[in-house]
Amino acid sequence: MRLPRPLIRLPFRFDAERLAAEVADVPEDAWLAHPSGLEGNSSLPLVSCDGGMNDDFGGRMLPTERLELCPYHRQVMASFGEIIGRSRLMRLAPGAAVSPHVDFNYHWISRVRIHVPVLTEPEVVFRCGGVPVHMAPGECWIFDSWRRHRVDHGGSRLRVHLVIDLSGSSRFWAMVRSVAHLDGRADAAEIDARSQRLEYVPGQRPELETERFNVAPVMAPGEVDAIVAEIVAEFEANARNDGERMLAYRLLLEDFAHDWRQLWQRHGPDPAGRPHYEALIERVRAGLAPDPRALLTGSNEVGVNPVVVQRLLRAALQPQEWERYLATTAGATGS
Repeated sequence: MRLPRPLIRLPFRFDAERLAAEVADVPEDAWLAHPSGLEGNSSLPLVSCDGGMNDDFGGRMLPTERLELCPYHRQVMASFGEIIGRSRLMRLAPGAAVSPHVDFNYHWISRVRIHVPVLTEPEVVFRCGGVPVHMAPGECWIFDSWRRHRVDHGGSRLRVHLVIDLSGSSRFWAMVRSVAHLDGRADAAEIDARSQRLEYVPGQRPELETERFNVAPVMAPGEVDAIVAEIVAEFEANARNDGERMLAYRLLLEDFAHDWRQLWQRHGPDPAGRPHYEALIERVRAGLAPDPRALLTGSNEVGVNPVVVQRLLRAALQPQEWERYLATTAGATGS
């Protein structure tokens, strides 16, 4: 999600020692290797698809069994009063790094990631949009995932952050706006003065509301239009892109949006429309240039092809969601 600043420190303080004590009880074999195989990176799902040990982005999100063993983590997550998406403990080994990248898949269009450092040291540096920061234990940060960001761990101990993905209510974003003008480090005293510390309450198990519907079996035409418009605006903002290729991509994507709407008007979310939706998606894939960086985005120099595929084409049709969608609509109609 795009933010007005690369990094924003939020006005919350948490008990890092209590969080660390709960992390210490996690057995080593519970940690998952990074899905892309990044060395020194591992995670522990706390809210995941169907509550399983997975890194899936879409589907019904539920607390995992491990979260039930981490009561203060649950209290921290519930304290935001928001609907929680995929959330994990993310661990980085000494000397490891998260290489520079941009989060551009569908999940990140509307979500922001909250970081609460649990175990860290000054030699752990998070960089976003060229701005470096060390997130201290118990603090609370968000960052602009559309800008290039990376993490370097020059310390000697494991780094562990609690990361919480959410889209946020108007109340949440009003809170963000209230501190977005502050520099997280230069204005630390003012943020500390605004912050409320959440103490651990033994025996308290707050309700945690999690995402139930975060992807649709078939994306609505209005959302397709919005994503297409954003992608086109991005590559047209890069003066280094070839003009003829930009026109070809613009027509390809706008034609996709027009034809998707026609299919939606004929089939809607009916599974009978699946082969028609799939054929249209494949037509667009075939129309993309072989070079994934044939066009680049204007704001972060990312190849447009991967953005089109992950943000639009893969998200537009989610067949695995049909069964749950049909069960939900059948229950709503009483059929």
